[in-house]
Amino acid sequence: MERFVLFPGRHHLLTRFQAGYLRELAAPTDEGGRTVVWAVTSANHQNTKRNPVGYDRRQAAIERFSVQEGLRSLVVPVFDTAHTDRFAEVTLKSVESVLGRTLTPHDTVVACSTPEVAAMYAGLGFAIAGVEAELDPVPDRPWDVLLRLAAGDPVWRDLAHPATLDVFDRYRLGEQVAQVVNDPVVGEEGGLTTTRDYRTYAEAFEASAERKWDLVRRHVRPGRIVDVGCGAGAVLALADREPALRESDLIGVEVARHLFEECVHRKAQGWFTNPNVYFYCRNVLGGAVFAPRSVDTTLTFALTHEIWSYGQRMDSLRRFAQAIYDHTVPGGVWINSDVSGPDNRDLRVRLALQGAAGGPLADLDGLTREEIAAHVEGLPTRARLDRFAADFHFPLPFDARPDGTVDIALGDAMEFLTHKDYPDNWLSEAHEQFCGLEFADWKALLTDVGFEVDAASHSWRNDWIVEHRLAPVAALSDQDGTPLPWPDTHVLLVARRPLNT
Repeated sequence: MERFVLFPGRHHLLTRFQAGYLRELAAPTDEGGRTVVWAVTSANHQNTKRNPVGYDRRQAAIERFSVQEGLRSLVVPVFDTAHTDRFAEVTLKSVESVLGRTLTPHDTVVACSTPEVAAMYAGLGFAIAGVEAELDPVPDRPWDVLLRLAAGDPVWRDLAHPATLDVFDRYRLGEQVAQVVNDPVVGEEGGLTTTRDYRTYAEAFEASAERKWDLVRRHVRPGRIVDVGCGAGAVLALADREPALRESDLIGVEVARHLFEECVHRKAQGWFTNPNVYFYCRNVLGGAVFAPRSVDTTLTFALTHEIWSYGQRMDSLRRFAQAIYDHTVPGGVWINSDVSGPDNRDLRVRLALQGAAGGPLADLDGLTREEIAAHVEGLPTRARLDRFAADFHFPLPFDARPDGTVDIALGDAMEFLTHKDYPDNWLSEAHEQFCGLEFADWKALLTDVGFEVDAASHSWRNDWIVEHRLAPVAALSDQDGTPLPWPDTHVLLVARRPLNT
């Protein structure tokens, strides 16, 4: 009877301790040796804090490890699943689907150092080998060693197995792991926030792609065209249809793993006719993505306000602008379309809103996204202002007036009014400041970095938003009660790197 060691885990890094332990556990006996079945979990994830190393590199290290240690191994990818008490059963079924055989308690021992996971297998009748958990004190587990790497502790090289060192050194994975693990912006699953519904965002990107492309297409310079924050790739798909760009490279950069995976899927499904379409899952704030003077056109849509909001405001935005300037060829262009603060955003105004102020604010802790959306949707506009001011991650001061209006800065008024209609992603949107910069601030920043601001750059007002979302429930006036027009809500910036730089 063939016997096995089932070794489930993410296996981003292999250790010298694991080598000695598995050699002993799988060693030949009177009944023969054991084949090690490496069930590599989260095999469809990479470039996230929880899973910084791709499955292909993990498999390469495992195969090299097995050869060096004289182990007979089989490597099985296990795709990530939502948290479940049936994780052990899901993993066993994945192994069965790949290997064509069922592992049972009669022929398999499970090697697992995580007590909660080990208990699941024990509940199915499997014998458990505790690996690191068998010792007291417990030695560094692989994840502990990987965190040493990310922290710059050279001891990690003494603890890691030579197979891991070889793969990490050849593919420069150490730099990638340190960058991803230490990223102050991106969460464990490779997104900006855990409260975001990426399905909703992908649908919104699709709906607005043609409008965005029509806005910028005449400013695009052929060559290497990069869409930073490309979403699900909808704008690049439109660029792909442009005859004038058929010889260009079309490159998408997306930090959110969910959206990046959709880009890769669409490319595989034949969305693009241009063979030179590439996608990268990267956080552009983590360091340079492209070589200096290598990109002809950079596109950013609805991205820069996120860099401002999730980073360190102007410091992060300046670093981002500098990075784009550095990778732009002389004569190249950065085209940025985003929400924007109104001119004179500190002006004190009176804001009249539909409905009355609410009572005590409800506690949103523990509510699902759907429950939060239902709660917000049930609030009149005036009460929704109180809710937003409490949830917003930036100061939003205002004074209630006896006549029911509020005294507020123009920029803060527009901050609320442009956020209020996103109940489906309420807490996610509350992380983002739309009105941090006005048009004059943008021009000053771009000029300071070294760009020339093209005359085509301008701020503009989205009249659809005014007609459908603002005017029906709100009105602006000055301190004397004189009605004010709705200000600009967006900005288009066309910034060129001078030819002589």
